[in-house]
Amino acid sequence: GDILDDYSRTDAVWILTRNKQFYETNNEKECADKCEAERNFTCRAFLFTRKKLQCLTLAENAKMTVTFASTDTVLYEKIIYLMQCKRGIGTDYRGTEAKTQRGIPCQKWAEKIPHKPNYTPEKHPNAGLEENYCRNPDADENGPWCYTTDPAMRFDYCAIPECEDQCMQCNGEDYHGEVSRTESGLECQHWDVQEPHMHGFILKHYPEKDLKMNYCRNPDGELRPWCFTTSPNKRWEYCNIPQCTTPPAVSGLDSQCLSGRGEDYRGRIAITESGNACQHWNTQFPHKHGWVPDRYPCKGLEENYCRNPDGEKKPWCYTTNSNIRWEYCTIPPCDRTEQVIAGMNNVPVQSPVTEECYQGKGQSYRGTTSVTVSGRKCQAWSSMFPHRHIKTPERFPDADLRENYCRNPDGDSSPWCFTTDPNTIWEYCNLKRCDDHAQE
Repeated sequence: GDILDDYSRTDAVWILTRNKQFYETNNEKECADKCEAERNFTCRAFLFTRKKLQCLTLAENAKMTVTFASTDTVLYEKIIYLMQCKRGIGTDYRGTEAKTQRGIPCQKWAEKIPHKPNYTPEKHPNAGLEENYCRNPDADENGPWCYTTDPAMRFDYCAIPECEDQCMQCNGEDYHGEVSRTESGLECQHWDVQEPHMHGFILKHYPEKDLKMNYCRNPDGELRPWCFTTSPNKRWEYCNIPQCTTPPAVSGLDSQCLSGRGEDYRGRIAITESGNACQHWNTQFPHKHGWVPDRYPCKGLEENYCRNPDGEKKPWCYTTNSNIRWEYCTIPPCDRTEQVIAGMNNVPVQSPVTEECYQGKGQSYRGTTSVTVSGRKCQAWSSMFPHRHIKTPERFPDADLRENYCRNPDGDSSPWCFTTDPNTIWEYCNLKRCDDHAQE
């Protein structure tokens, strides 16, 4: 990769530092080479002036000293020294945490009291053994550690959080990292351009999805982050982003009662409102479905308990009755007020968003499929790009034109959608009709 990929760039900023070296260079890359080769001190950043082509390697970054405006200057800071989190086992961690997981201050690596160290800055010059910061010079699988200032405890590990930007939780819907290549090595297309592939995933249509630069994202609930590629022959592809080893942060307690739509319900009710037993989520009989626990690890799809993994109006499940694909469950409300509100808004819904097939012409289909028969992604119904149309949620309020899900608002022969391919206005969706037995 580009040597500058390891740096964070800030235009028109100068930082005040005593420990620096001046070099004459032709461009920023040459200046970065000087920073990498610096032996007078640990180079954390460099300044480059465009007019004079002057390069200053710096021992400090903007987190450690004062900054001020300087029109002709560009500041490059090594990302590794800005991060306060670890990647993997943290051998490259260069943050400033200086106490152990028990809160004991760390001993300086260069000192010999109270413990004589095996790992010193002299023996391991490339391990970042500065001050008393937590480090992992021996690639300990438990992560960064330090010698402690407690004579009774020689060393201990440090509580360094894992970098969420380098890994993904669940299906990566909250991934905000900077991976910008697909799993086969193709470079990602920028979200704000329409070449080589035109599409409807634009920041203004998906403001909460962080569609920045050409970074891999998961704006549409796919199995994991993806991107459009810069190859004309490959429209889109998944990205290879590892799962985080630390569990996702818990947002509030898992609820044992119905609050809101019950998306956080983790109780053990496993019977529908009409008395049918629920089908286990990890089985495909009597009903085949896509809500597999291994694919959606954060949806609580345990056993055959009622859940709401897809934003339905309340928890539901597939049933063990082969004639009834799914039903809502009766979950006790968390408080009476919510129960009254839920009763007022209890509008019947004809079919679940999890349907893998459609009945009749599919006008009642409420699934989350958003891919056409040819594999093209669907355009969001509220979007007018790349195709302008009149099939909007406002004009068809009863057709459930949410997101870019396949629907049949106009009585066509089966569910369809506008596509994100500018050369193909619309197509039928990749859905099968439910068999006669299921319809009965």
